[in-house]
Amino acid sequence: MNDLQTYASIAEIIGAFTLVSGATFGVIQLIEYRRRRRFSVAADLCRSFTQPDLARAVVTLISLPDGKSAADFDALGIRHCESALTVLMTYETMGLLVKRRIASFQIVQELTGGLLLTLWRKLERLVRDTRVETDNPRFAEWVEWLVNRVRAEEDSMLPAYQRFPTSGRDAGPGTSIPATPGAT
Repeated sequence: MNDLQTYASIAEIIGAFTLVSGATFGVIQLIEYRRRRRFSVAADLCRSFTQPDLARAVVTLISLPDGKSAADFDALGIRHCESALTVLMTYETMGLLVKRRIASFQIVQELTGGLLLTLWRKLERLVRDTRVETDNPRFAEWVEWLVNRVRAEEDSMLPAYQRFPTSGRDAGPGTSIPATPGAT
């Protein structure tokens, strides 16, 4: 009888150990899944900036004066209107991904913070005019939300070339970067 109780106790201990091990493994897998998902989203965001459509849109818009109205964009033609929508849709997606914590705000800010603020100066009036004309206050809502977040952080942030001075060691094998600007 005593042997039976001993075996039952051992079985309970093994069962509890198995349960705790399984739960621990599950938690570790969940953490790893979330880490991989964040990495995947970051990689996708980086890839989105290499898309030819977005690059063309940025080139088209960057040379415009700030504050063009919706009527101004209409007068400029379809290319400028399509470029504005391409940029706005890209940043709308980024804003929502950041808000939902699918994408890291820090990555988005470092990847595109300065460019976003420059493009917003070009497109803000267009966005506001479109909201009024379409009676849709939600048009480009996540773009504006992201602009506000980036703007709040951007003032205290030095450019990467100042925050992370380079040396020849940073460049990788077979390359050489001067240790001080202008050095050869």
